[in-house]
Formats: sequence, C-alpha cells, structure tokens
Amino acid sequence: MGVIVARLLLLAFSVSGGIAFGRALALPVSWPVLAAAGLFTGLLIIVVEEGLRRVSLQGIVLGALGMIAGLIAAQVLGGTFLVPLPEIPRVTATGVLSVLLAYLGLAVALRKVGALEALTSRFFPPEANKLENAKILDTSVIIDGRIADICETGFVDGLLLVPHFILRELQQIADSSDGLKRNRGRRGLDVLQKIQRMPKVKVEFRDLDFPRIREVDRKLIEFAKVVGGKVVTNDYNLNKVAELHGVAVLNINELANAVKPVVLPGEQMHVHVLREGKELGQGVAYLEDGTMVIVDHGKKYLGQSVDVVVTSVLQTTAGRMIFTRLREENGGRGADER
Repeated sequence: MGVIVARLLLLAFSVSGGIAFGRALALPVSWPVLAAAGLFTGLLIIVVEEGLRRVSLQGIVLGALGMIAGLIAAQVLGGTFLVPLPEIPRVTATGVLSVLLAYLGLAVALRKVGALEALTSRFFPPEANKLENAKILDTSVIIDGRIADICETGFVDGLLLVPHFILRELQQIADSSDGLKRNRGRRGLDVLQKIQRMPKVKVEFRDLDFPRIREVDRKLIEFAKVVGGKVVTNDYNLNKVAELHGVAVLNINELANAVKPVVLPGEQMHVHVLREGKELGQGVAYLEDGTMVIVDHGKKYLGQSVDVVVTSVLQTTAGRMIFTRLREENGGRGADER
C-alpha cells in the first residue's frame, strides 16, 4: 500500500511539474499537453524503477558509469566535430549524440557485468548482491511441515525467505470455509512460528511482489531469480518449471527418498502385512518411513508379521517399492505365531 501511495504522489507531482516547467519556459502548448508530458515522465520513472529492482547493485553502478562515460564521449565528440555547425543545430546534435552514447554505455556496461565480475567483486561481494545460500519456502513445503524437522536437526541453516505473497496465500487457506483447507493453512502458520523460534535458522519475510504475474508459482520463480536463492518445495510441477527457468530447487520428497534405508536383493526383513496387493495373492506392508513392501503370496498372512526376503527394489517418482517373497518358501519360518 505504501508503494502505491508513493507512486500516486509521484504521478501527481509529475503532472503539476510538467505544467509548471512548460509555463516557466513559455512553451507554446496548452496545459493538457504539458500535463500529459509530465504524466508520461512519471510513468517512465516508475517503469525504470520497476526494472531496476531486478538489477543487482553491481549492475546499477556499472550501468551508471557506462552512461557517464557515454555522456563524456558525446561532449568530447561534439566539441571536436560539431563546432562548425550553427548554435541551434549544434546543441540539438550534441543532445541527440549524448542520448545515443549514454544508452550505448549503459547497454555495454550491463552486458559486461559478468566479464567484470573479478574486478568488481572487491567492491561488491556476492552476498551483497544476491543471497545464494538463502532458501525460499513455498506454500506446499510449509504446510507439509517436514522442513521444520529438517531445520531442527541442523541440516538446513542460514536464511529462510518467505515472500509476502506466500504468506498471504497461507492466510487465505487458513481463512477458507473448507474445514480441511482451513486446518492445512493453520498448520502452515504454526510451522512458520516453530521455525522462527529455532536459533539455527533466520526467517525473513520479503515484500517483493510481481503484480503483473497472477500465478503464485511463477511469482516464486521470479522472486528466486531476483534474490538468487534456492526454492524449497515438495511440488513436483513447480520443481520442473523452476528447473526450466534455471532456478535451483531443493525438493523435500527427493531428500526423503535419498535418506531411506538401502536394501539389496537377498536381504531379510520382518514386516507386518496390512492389506491385499493388486496382483493375485500379494500382500502389502509398509516400513516405518512409509516405503511400500510388496509380499508375494502374502495375502494369506493379512494382519500378521512375516519374515521376507528382498527380491528387487523399484524407484519411482512417487517413492520406493520393495518386492519380496516369503522366507518360508526357502525353508524358513514364516508367520509370527506369537
């Protein structure tokens, strides 16, 4: 709201300034034209300001230096080659040349920011421009809650960023008339409070928005590009879209799959058969971490614990599946009769 009010004041000042400036110069145009020119100038300033929000401090300074170099070159060239011209054409030509060379200097400087990185890194440390080590939380991973447990173990530390548009989405979910959505939203807010109280991490809320973008996921990707952080999510689609835009992603589901215990064919396990499988005679059990265990010929042991032998392991996008057969088929003891 404060930004909107400031921009409205800027536009009002630009309109009145355009009228006052035109009358001071006694320009032969009506006041609506002067007001329109002032309004255009104000809008141009807002567009430039919005664009500068995406440029690093290093890029802004180098761009300004490039513009200054272009203006100096224009004055030197104007004073050298345009002297024979009459005064009015000479001033006009010098002005046009100044604009062109200033733009050229700006464009060249911004294009060469990467090439000058070694030189400018002494004055603009990387952390001053972007937050490469910052983690940006999305709505799904906050509601999921596992990020709080990961932070508590110390595997994730440093700065966690939560954009205001993510916080607003959480609040909208928490205020939903649907009971399930309302509980999920409140859980997400509780998770954020829990993380805030942890000494190992620092949570910051950033008021950086992109009004022209309506989708929250797209806003999150643009936010990550601006601050240079990594998106923390468990949303598969957001993961893929972010990677296509060159944004680094930390997927909680991939982490969960990576830390699951490794089992190899031939290893023995003791599992509790909970339900039938899709194939004839199969039983299904689950490990403590949620990994599905398919027990061949395990249907007859529903509700019982059995010893099984691993035959194969299948890794899918949804998780890991372990295929086993009953140990008793090899002459061992099967059902736990206790």
